[in-house]
Amino acid sequence: MAGHNKWSKIRHRKAIVDKRRSKAWTMCSRAIIVAARQGGPDPTFNFPLRTALEEAKYHNVPNDNIDRAIKKGAGGGDTENYEPVRYEGYGPGGVAIIVDAFTNNRARTAGDVRLSFARSECKMGVSGAVAHQFEHKGVITVSAGTLTEDQIIELALEAGADDVKPGDPVTDDEPATWLVLTDPVKFLLVREALKTAGLSVTESELDMLPLNTVTVTGPTVKDLLYLIEELEENEDVKKVYTNADIPESDLASLE
Repeated sequence: MAGHNKWSKIRHRKAIVDKRRSKAWTMCSRAIIVAARQGGPDPTFNFPLRTALEEAKYHNVPNDNIDRAIKKGAGGGDTENYEPVRYEGYGPGGVAIIVDAFTNNRARTAGDVRLSFARSECKMGVSGAVAHQFEHKGVITVSAGTLTEDQIIELALEAGADDVKPGDPVTDDEPATWLVLTDPVKFLLVREALKTAGLSVTESELDMLPLNTVTVTGPTVKDLLYLIEELEENEDVKKVYTNADIPESDLASLE
């Protein structure tokens, strides 16, 4: 996970920010539409919608966009029937890959994802082929500030977290971070409890965390990141998860 996070930071510096913001807003709107259609427009009684709304706020989606998406999902004239789909397969170096998407055309999206795998001389697998190698978790990144490791762990566990792990290595001018892992159902409650306890939450999301990782080095790193990049560029793809562990030295060579 650390390796992929590092790659995200590298890519962010090189990417066209406006294009990625537009993609994030589109995915957030689709998630809201699907959640509202399946569970109703009231986030109080619709956990997936509440989670989708929180993610939209994180990506600074305008309130007008959010309101329109809720109305569409609740039957306010949306003519495109988006639905969540998941694709699984193995990438370069034997890395397990999960691709989550929202689509209104399963055949088109499946074909596009399959083609991306094929271009990297890899293949999609059947449903469940690699999902058992991941666990669904809420991941809340908090800044340690002046608190000790023991204090962070105590506050997180009291808030209902499952585990606490060190965040990515930081430089001397950056505060240390910790990853607070939660059951998806408790994700929002734990996050609010951490804020109430005075912790600074810098990031939060629902994630698929690998139970075991595969180390990728040398030329295979470039091949793998090329596939991830192509998948993420697909207009229907929301998130791509892998169990790759890429050494810092290999990532640094890409900067």
